[in-house]
Amino acid sequence: MSSNVALNHSEKAYALLKADADKILKLIKVQMDNLTMPQCPLYEEVLDTQMFGLSREIDFAARLELIDEKEGKALLEQLERELSILHEASLKSK
Repeated sequence: MSSNVALNHSEKAYALLKADADKILKLIKVQMDNLTMPQCPLYEEVLDTQMFGLSREIDFAARLELIDEKEGKALLEQLERELSILHEASLKSK
């Protein structure tokens, strides 16, 4: 039973981190579509702040052994790739 509880906590922690990553991506999409250009300091400030916060969440979850450190880094790298693709697309459409 103990391993089932640990697995459930691990799955829940990863799902929460993934949801936060998805929120960041959505926030940046909305900001790029409606508010500012990627070169704008406001855009960079929001992105930096959100990415830093997520990286700290991932670090915390990894230190608690709720997620594997490699899994957390992979989640962050995936978000960075998606944001890079979004950034490139916005530059081409302008």
